[in-house]
Amino acid sequence: MKLATYFAALARYHAWATHKLLADLAPLSDEEWHRDARLFFGSVHRTVNHLVVTDDIWWARFAEDRSPRIALDAVPHPGREAVCEALAGIVGRWVPWAEALDATRFDGELVYTRGNGEAVRIPFAPALGHVFNHATHHRGQVTAAVTGLGCPGPSLDWVSLLQSEAKAANP
Repeated sequence: MKLATYFAALARYHAWATHKLLADLAPLSDEEWHRDARLFFGSVHRTVNHLVVTDDIWWARFAEDRSPRIALDAVPHPGREAVCEALAGIVGRWVPWAEALDATRFDGELVYTRGNGEAVRIPFAPALGHVFNHATHHRGQVTAAVTGLGCPGPSLDWVSLLQSEAKAANP
């Protein structure tokens, strides 16, 4: 499999898993949504905001050649509906972008400036992999918090999406 195909599939998974997680979070009460679940960012709400912040940062670095400075624990969307809508919209933009990437780009570098002003040059493909892996990590934390609340946890396995896509391609 070529890297371009692999990363396009990862981008689809990123969007699919995030939408599925958000749908499965809908039944949480406001108290459960805001409760300190002992996640790295505390609550489900703060963790979903972190996903918005980091996805925006990485999008700016990869797609817009800019380096925003925002705290990783910022809460740009204090309302539950607003943060869910923001995250749902943000993750979808990776799919067409990844599908349009020139294959030679994966052998290049990503150059950006960290929030502390430090200049960074890292390999492009592993950095892009980090974007999707990072989100998977925090979706897993949220899933653990949800099951800890006694709610059914969402099934977010990438293989589920791959099986669904294979069935659709070969009915």
